[in-house]
Amino acid sequence: MKKLLSTLFILLICAVSQATKIEGMRVWTGPDHTRAVFDLSADAEYKLFELKNPSRVVIDLDESQLAGDLKVKNNKDIKKVRFSTEKNKVRIVLDLHKPLKTKSFLLKPTGEYGHRLVVDLNRDIKPQVKTIAAVAQPNRDVIVAIDAGHGGEDPGAIGASGTHEKVVTLNIAKQLAKKIDAQKGMKALIVRTGDYYIKHRKRFEKAREKGADLFVSIHADAFHSSKVNGASVYILSQRGASSEAAKWLAQSENKSDQIGGVVIEDKKDVLSQVLYDLSQNAALEESHKAAKAVQGSLKQVVKLHGKGFGQANFLVLKSPDVPSILVETGYISNPGDEKKLKDPQHVDKLTKQIAQGIRAYFYQSPPPNTWIAAQAKSKKIKHVVQSGDTLSDIANKNGISMAEIKSMNNKTSNRLLVGEVLYLPN
Repeated sequence: MKKLLSTLFILLICAVSQATKIEGMRVWTGPDHTRAVFDLSADAEYKLFELKNPSRVVIDLDESQLAGDLKVKNNKDIKKVRFSTEKNKVRIVLDLHKPLKTKSFLLKPTGEYGHRLVVDLNRDIKPQVKTIAAVAQPNRDVIVAIDAGHGGEDPGAIGASGTHEKVVTLNIAKQLAKKIDAQKGMKALIVRTGDYYIKHRKRFEKAREKGADLFVSIHADAFHSSKVNGASVYILSQRGASSEAAKWLAQSENKSDQIGGVVIEDKKDVLSQVLYDLSQNAALEESHKAAKAVQGSLKQVVKLHGKGFGQANFLVLKSPDVPSILVETGYISNPGDEKKLKDPQHVDKLTKQIAQGIRAYFYQSPPPNTWIAAQAKSKKIKHVVQSGDTLSDIANKNGISMAEIKSMNNKTSNRLLVGEVLYLPN
């Protein structure tokens, strides 16, 4: 009898040790959803269902045991978290402030994360799509969508001193937006405004919904060598990467959806493949112009990585009809770059040059019905800056003052970019 009891006791201990442990809970909140992530020690079987009056989500995990805290504070969607245990089963209840659309899925280990159960609580927010009438409105502002890479569950690259790429990119995006908004005829749209994750496709879809004229994705990646440093600008390549660094960065960035948590059914074509390819080819031509303008502006005051321009198959740049560029503001894996990316003076200088490059692009290729297009049309004389040109020389040759040229072109300095278009009085 004692031997039988001993055997049963051992089997019970084994069963408990093999149970999946719920090690903790993390919550990220964005403008249209809240994501609850449960860290698990192993794969798990679970059931999820919703209840009303009051609104709540119930999650049952079989063969599981609680091994960490489940807490949430001051969340706009989740009022509180409750749980109960019975034998080898854990029930988790999310009390909600109001009914929400629920989506859940399991994620396998990737990067620094192990097994996870993801529960998305989606608010029913209809996108404010920019209408044809709005886009056709005369003298409208050009819209620049600024995308801060990573966020929430996905910290991005991590520097030697612990700096998270997601923090750096959001700060740069906000500073760049201020400089874009300060330009007459231009308006910034920040795609990610806080610490939460947005899947790649949703990032450029948000830009399309708002009628963006340019999509700018901000990053500060890591490389396998800490010696690599400098800024660079990339556009989409569907054939191959232009360098080892470009290929490495694209592979690294494209893994973000695995870390942030995206399931296969989310990945649908925006348009049919034929229309998609035709539209994207036109967008790629404009992307190349925008990238070259930003690269030309950056190289005047910021150290570039190599020539500062490259192509790779970045998923986030695959908008079918919006010119898109990715700006690597520096390599966070390089101690010098990491320090600069946290320095307010360097960020100010960096974002000022990016904004000037974007402005130069729009004055070279103004979208129809915009204020910038109207300026280009009304100013009959157009001068493309050549190597060796100075503002004073151009002013003297055309019999006008430097101040008049700067005022007409919304310039704040005497610095000129090779390829920059200046409009002069007729």
